[in-house]
Amino acid sequence: MSMNTQGRQTAPEVVTVSEHKTISGNKGLAQAEKLIFEIGTPRRTGVDLPALKGVKSRLGGRLGGMERTEEIGLPGLSEPETMRHYVRLSQKNYAIDLGVYPLGSCTMKHNPRLNEKMARLPGFADVHPLQPRGTVQGALAVMGELSDWLLKLTGMPAVALSPKAGAHGELCGMMAIRAALDAKGADHKRRVLVPESAHGTNPATAVQCGFTIDAIPATDCGRVDMDALKTKLGDDKENSDVAGIMLTNPNTCGLFESDIIEIAELIHGAGGYFYCDGANFTALVGRVRPGDLGIDAMHLNLHKTFSTPHGGGGPGSGPTVLSEALAPFAPVPYVEKHNGKWKLVEDVNGTDSFGRMTAFHGQMGMFVRALSYMLSHGADGLKQATEDAVLNANYVQARLSEDMSPAFGGICMHEALFNDDFLKGTGVETLDFAKAMIDEGYHPMTMYFPLVVHGAMLIEPTESESKAELDRFIDMMKGLAKRAKAGEVDFFKAAPIYAPMRRLDETKAARNPVLRWRKQPSP
Repeated sequence: MSMNTQGRQTAPEVVTVSEHKTISGNKGLAQAEKLIFEIGTPRRTGVDLPALKGVKSRLGGRLGGMERTEEIGLPGLSEPETMRHYVRLSQKNYAIDLGVYPLGSCTMKHNPRLNEKMARLPGFADVHPLQPRGTVQGALAVMGELSDWLLKLTGMPAVALSPKAGAHGELCGMMAIRAALDAKGADHKRRVLVPESAHGTNPATAVQCGFTIDAIPATDCGRVDMDALKTKLGDDKENSDVAGIMLTNPNTCGLFESDIIEIAELIHGAGGYFYCDGANFTALVGRVRPGDLGIDAMHLNLHKTFSTPHGGGGPGSGPTVLSEALAPFAPVPYVEKHNGKWKLVEDVNGTDSFGRMTAFHGQMGMFVRALSYMLSHGADGLKQATEDAVLNANYVQARLSEDMSPAFGGICMHEALFNDDFLKGTGVETLDFAKAMIDEGYHPMTMYFPLVVHGAMLIEPTESESKAELDRFIDMMKGLAKRAKAGEVDFFKAAPIYAPMRRLDETKAARNPVLRWRKQPSP
């Protein structure tokens, strides 16, 4: 028997959590919950609607023979059942409001509630893209001021706000590059150099725009291999088929590309353009202007760097800034101010613009959140947020280096990267380690990415975590590392024990996914 904090004897310790089964399936306050299709019925609803009067639709009548003849099959719940269902489901999810979200290259940080409040103001939340221009001057002013902030932070002359996400922003930049090449008769330039340490969407985006990919390896230091880059460019710069480079900086190893200015000069010398993936801009804001580094195009994830209701598929926003060389090819629409009035420029006639990327004008909710974030921080606050993000990552790396194995030496930027060297000979794999983190109450870090590092574990603490929260996380990680080295293989292979579904067969789930619920026949 052991004693609890009140001095009473607790239950015998012979029963493990994995063996203890409750009658209800509940685990204390963690309620078991079935699929909504299993608990709901079409006849149950929280709303009473009166039957339609005086309307009859016969087969072949008003609906052209398309009337429903059977139950629609959607589940129905009463109001309290609906509330309980979604509250119970919410308790099975990890959230940034619950604890540290250590995913690397994702910038999962605190969502300032002020920004959420501003985005929900009726004038912004209810705005419609087809409203007359005179009724949306406030919304256009937000877009105009946001554009001004983004241009000043990046040192670029033009920005397209309409891209709806990071990959969409990449597409915008590469479409501008292709339009610029075509405009000067360089349609033979169709080879894009992509470092191995770039984000995975970069080569996919280039192919989408009709380019071919040529990979550049990384050095043992985790940065672009300059000798390989020069070889790829070749000696005949005038007849080079290189359209440009797509480089992530800081790269996915969490490192700043120290040769970035030379890279820009080499690419420009070959008649190409420099696209920089800006997903990791959170490590540069207020410290470095990408335009000063020779970059021609760069997308910015507003939903990562400048206020982040991140996860669940959105909302995303990926404005793309363009250099003087690419600015004439920017897509429409963009905002301008004339005689004190804001307007959207949407006409491409007589311009070099490559056209329109999306039906409307961008993600207004994210514009409001981002501008609110910028105004509340101010220029000095944005710079401090960047410095705090880098400081936190280096603190994590320094403390965990005693028990885990950093992938590269020296300081990192906004995220710390480890490999699985510290697990060699233990029988514990990276996946096992991540599963054990779930039992400790933490979402696992990014695993097996970037691909240039074996058994990679990428941790991005962000600027919004306090030292106390980081210490809790670090102490947990150090404890797991010690247990792995102590040979507790069974402990790791059994994890997670406390998760609602235990360990799943992830390979089978990926190869044979069950995407549709089907009602089982009655026995």
